[in-house]
Amino acid sequence: MATIGESEFDRATRLIDGVGQIVDGWDVGGNANGGYLLAMAARGMAAEAGRPHPITVTGHYLAPGRPGPVTLDAEVVRAGRRFATVRATLQGAGGAILEVLGSFGDLDGLRGGFSHVHGSPPPLDPPASCVELAAGAPALMSKLDVRVRPGDVGFGVGRPSGVAEVAGWFGFADGRPVDPLALLLVSDAMPPAVFNLDLRPGWVPTVELTVHVRAVPAPGPLRCVFRTRFVQHGCLEEDGEVWDSTGELVAQSRQLGLLPRG
Repeated sequence: MATIGESEFDRATRLIDGVGQIVDGWDVGGNANGGYLLAMAARGMAAEAGRPHPITVTGHYLAPGRPGPVTLDAEVVRAGRRFATVRATLQGAGGAILEVLGSFGDLDGLRGGFSHVHGSPPPLDPPASCVELAAGAPALMSKLDVRVRPGDVGFGVGRPSGVAEVAGWFGFADGRPVDPLALLLVSDAMPPAVFNLDLRPGWVPTVELTVHVRAVPAPGPLRCVFRTRFVQHGCLEEDGEVWDSTGELVAQSRQLGLLPRG
């Protein structure tokens, strides 16, 4: 049963006693987005750990996620003073979809201490001056408010930039604030940076995705940048940075993916 005021993302990732549903519309070409699946699993894992926030989560994708019922089998591997580590399997009707290992804790309790940040948010025009991904985009984009840097969307009309980088703004279409759990979705929500090479865009299956959550985001849209440096033997890596409205780094990601499939 839906909770009054519950966002679409909250409904789509809800698990009750380890049972949930892959909801239609959070997909790319019928395959559930990898960040969405990781967030669903992490939500159940955080509840199992009794800790509020994902700190580092790694998912290995075993099969495409299709709309329908799923179950999450989660167990605490070790619970310490600062972190609890949890192992989990997300299962669909056809078997295992995702194997996940994650550490969970309280980000608010980790704040402070020595800081060294060698980097900054990507330079972006205001959201209104960037390209909104909606019409003609994957179904997932109808749930989000994603605005991409104009120079990074030429692949959509056959004019890729030649630089494997995509930067832009992220928010939810229904205005839901982005919390640490949602950062797992953010890390896989932009068009793949590899589209800006001389490749035909298509589904880029994720083999493995790791997200490091660095802080609770401040209110407001997020600045994101994703880059690919190495494409070899049918595989690619994509590194991501997510910055909040105050200019603080709130998440980093790396994934191994396969070349686009038409």
